[in-house]
Amino acid sequence: MDVSLKPLDQQVMVITGASSGIGLATALAAAKQGVKLVLGARSKQTLDEVVRHIDEQGGEAIAVQVDVGIDDEVRQLAAAALERFGRIDTWVNDAGLSIYGRIDEVGHKDSERMFQTNFWGVVYGSVAALPHLKSSGGTLINVGSEVSEATIPLQGMYSASKHAVKAFTDALRMELEADKAPVSVTLIQPTAVDTPFPEHAANYMSLEPKLPDADDRAGDGRQRDPGCGDRPDRQHQGRCDVGAEHDDGEVMPSLGEAMAKMQIGRQQRDEPPHSRDGTLYRGGESGRVRGRGNENAASTGEARRANLRSA
Repeated sequence: MDVSLKPLDQQVMVITGASSGIGLATALAAAKQGVKLVLGARSKQTLDEVVRHIDEQGGEAIAVQVDVGIDDEVRQLAAAALERFGRIDTWVNDAGLSIYGRIDEVGHKDSERMFQTNFWGVVYGSVAALPHLKSSGGTLINVGSEVSEATIPLQGMYSASKHAVKAFTDALRMELEADKAPVSVTLIQPTAVDTPFPEHAANYMSLEPKLPDADDRAGDGRQRDPGCGDRPDRQHQGRCDVGAEHDDGEVMPSLGEAMAKMQIGRQQRDEPPHSRDGTLYRGGESGRVRGRGNENAASTGEARRANLRSA
């Protein structure tokens, strides 16, 4: 069925992962368009500062500390939105993080924790939001990745979690469409956008991580989500080298995998690792939209060799 959505300046929007990166850029962009905001993240101090900034600019927002990997906390986030604004028009599941390292060297406990955030956080948020979106029509936006369809070595478990997000989102959309429910379900698949994503990631490598080729668009309006909140849209997909590998991989799988392997030596800085756990088990409190880009990139050949193992 056709879904009629409110203009953004009449909406109440919930955003998880709102304390940095794309989530923070989305919140700031939405505030400028008059959206009433409910911002969720583990980093409460940062959220409070973001809310103060939005209020000073004439917007309206509240901060809710939430670990999206805990179902009860996500339901409390929904309850906070209803208590303050009386409804939810758009819900954005943006919270997520990565683990850099070879699959056979990453600890299962860390992988499970990452899935709890990246996958189960999307499930919990979607299920918490649906009754309210169904009641008056609304939008569910789940943030996947270009690696929802491609795969990148040294971020294999992250890629797996984003594949799971895509499958869940697609299945949920089909069920709601079959029901003729008044809910638009959109999957966002951003490129390697320059955010603090690598600094927040857990890291098993011998060098500090970075994105393969950071796309410097996190804060300029081309990689934000609010534009999907006022029109039905199934999928938004960005572009980067991984996207090319995805396209090639569909037609020529061996070529796609060969190109993906080239990324093994393009995800490191010429620096010792800063942290093993990153923000896997704690809030980051960075409050930054942008990351470090390709600053201090390591030699591709040396970085590649450091992440290969003898057979």
